[in-house]
Amino acid sequence: MKRLPIPDDVTGDEIDKDVRQELQSLPKGLADDVARNLVMVARLIDEDPEGAYGYSRVALRLASRVAAVREAAGFAAYANQKYSEALAEFRAARRMTGSVELWPVMADCERGLGRPEKALDMAGAPEVHKLDKAGQVEMRLVAAGARRDMDQIDAAIVTLQSPELASNSVQPWTARLRYAYADALLAAGREDEAREWFAKAVESDKDGSTDASDRLAEMDGVEFVDALDEDDMETSEAPAPESVDADADANAHADTEDDKGGSSDSDDSDADEKDDLNG
Repeated sequence: MKRLPIPDDVTGDEIDKDVRQELQSLPKGLADDVARNLVMVARLIDEDPEGAYGYSRVALRLASRVAAVREAAGFAAYANQKYSEALAEFRAARRMTGSVELWPVMADCERGLGRPEKALDMAGAPEVHKLDKAGQVEMRLVAAGARRDMDQIDAAIVTLQSPELASNSVQPWTARLRYAYADALLAAGREDEAREWFAKAVESDKDGSTDASDRLAEMDGVEFVDALDEDDMETSEAPAPESVDADADANAHADTEDDKGGSSDSDDSDADEKDDLNG
């Protein structure tokens, strides 16, 4: 695989210090090269997942024995819905580090592969108890998603009911948890409760990580019209300049014909008067 172009402003120093420490096992030049590719993965993964995937493959070819590289490759594959590949990379990273941090996203890969039962098995595994609070909330979201995959809407709702959901404090996961709960309530036909929780999701969603405000507006019957669309409509309703000119020309032509008709009547009248005199 050929190397991909990297902007000059990307030095590799932008990566997390823990990742940088992992790369110290590599020769200096190689470590810098890998670091720059990892920076590009992080830069592109949200806006250009396919581009991020390309840089992750380069980094993987250069340093496949570095756990951070395997993890980055996993997330890039995950962002491109390459769930089998992502799962393999996450498993490799976990074997290298012994960490359970990737357990929730590994379970979500199982969902992506059409195996929600496997995801639920992972949600009940001992590894979950080793996760930090954020990881446990993430695991709860994955488990609820697996329940919905299996058309168990009520079970999904119960899965999301937790102290984290009931808490008034806003954490990084709060908006997504409230949103998932509102969406599950709506799927169960509990619209009033769903509206309440979409509103709570909006309150906690400071960085716009969900479309809760749009969902809430949709439930309230609010329709948004794009300003550009309005301009297009006004333009299409206005008569074309050619039509206006054509109408003006037609009116002018009609006036001319009327003038000609008036002259002809006058001439006929004069002729009648002459005939009377001669008679």
